[in-house]
Amino acid sequence: MSCAGRAGLPFVDATTPPVLALAGPVTRDQVTGLCDDLRVLLERSGARVVVCDVAGLRPPGLMAVELLARLQLAARRGGGRIRLRDPDPALRALLDLVGLRFEVEGEAEEGEPALGVEEEVEPGEAAV
Repeated sequence: MSCAGRAGLPFVDATTPPVLALAGPVTRDQVTGLCDDLRVLLERSGARVVVCDVAGLRPPGLMAVELLARLQLAARRGGGRIRLRDPDPALRALLDLVGLRFEVEGEAEEGEPALGVEEEVEPGEAAV
């Protein structure tokens, strides 16, 4: 007995959040449309998190900061939040400078130990 292959992806992980890829430079006129795109992703996917791939967001200036702040606000109004993927170090520094904190993909959340870090062991105790 043979079985024909199915079209599309053979396996989709339902826990994988949707991704919104951002490329720049971004203009003020584009911000509203990107916020709308984010709201649609939240509604259609039913997800609580949308990953914003910011690797192509250049230059990391105040317009990028405004975009991310508005995206986070739009996500929260829709019952979700955003997580950044591949932020440029200059963008992260700028976000810190203006006091905005975003969850970054691959980093431990606040209050959680980073993966691969062992706690200090007293002399004579076995490592865990």
